Order: sequence, then C-alpha cells, then structure tokens
Amino acid sequence: MRPFHSIYNKVLVWSSSRFAILWLSIISFLESIILPLPLQDLLLASMSLRNRSKAFYFAAICTFSSVLGAILGYFIGVQAENYILPILVNLGYESKFNTAQIYFQTYGIYIILIAGFSPIPYKVFTIAAGMMSMALFPFIVFSLIARGARYFLISFLVRKFGKMADAWLNKYIDWLGYFLIIAIALFLWYEY
Repeated sequence: MRPFHSIYNKVLVWSSSRFAILWLSIISFLESIILPLPLQDLLLASMSLRNRSKAFYFAAICTFSSVLGAILGYFIGVQAENYILPILVNLGYESKFNTAQIYFQTYGIYIILIAGFSPIPYKVFTIAAGMMSMALFPFIVFSLIARGARYFLISFLVRKFGKMADAWLNKYIDWLGYFLIIAIALFLWYEY
C-alpha cells in the first residue's frame, strides 16, 4: 500500500493541468489556513520539474499565495477569537494551539520563521499570531522570509537535480511521508 504515492500521482496530474498555477495559488493559500497536508510543496516541485525555467516564478507565486493565506489566518485569529478556539478544539487542534501559544511566548516573532519553513502546521501559527495580537508588519515580513526560503529552496533543488529529484520522489515518497508523520508525532510527544 502506497498512500503517499497516490497523492503524489494526483498532484502530478494537477501540475500538468492548464489550471496548474491556479491550483498552486489556491492550495498554497489554503494550506496557511486550513489544509492539513502541505500539497503545495509537491505541486511546486512537479511544476518546477515540468518547466525548470519558470521554477522560481512558481516559487514566487507559491510564496505570495501562502503569505496572503497567512494574513487571512492572522485576521481570522484577531477578529474571531471566541469563534475560532471552539472550532480548533473540535478539529483536534487545541493542543497544537496551546503549543503555539507557548512558542509565541518563548520565541516571539521568530517562531514564524520556524513554523513557516518547517513541516509543523503553519495554519495554527497564523491564527495564533492574530489571536495573540502579534504585530502585523513583522508577521508579514517573517512569513515572506520563511515561506520564500522554503519554496525557493524546493525550486532550486528541482532545477539543480531535475529528473533525479523526480525519480527519488517516486521511489521514496511513501518513506518520506511516513518519516514526516513520525517526526511530527515525536515533536508533539516531546512537547507534551
């Protein structure tokens, strides 16, 4: 059974669609607010592989869309604190939100750099930033830096390694998916 491979194949179909840029924009935007999986990474890699000369253009679209989603997540947190927390609780994100609050108190704005680049759920931090009344301008700047670093790194690696990256993903995508799940589970276990 190869569940991550089937997701990867679906993303490959999206990347060959004439609406690929639209898909990339929408998925990047929504991942910063609600999507549980970072599908934009795979879509960006696939699109960059198909058209290496536009890899950094795709990374810029991904970055811009993700940061727009992060800003919406921030304002959702600011405007609807009384409504969002019960939804986060119902979705099982309460413990993650509490962890995000601890991180904000410990690391301040720098947690946005970590959350924006790493595989931990960025959406929790975008909403928590608004709920904790983090300054908006630094939030946007740090989101641009972190998300840009992540997406431009993906595009750079795909440009540099091309077909070899695709072959590697096809071969190891399931192992990578399981590794990320285990890493996130260990991270959450360690925090609690």
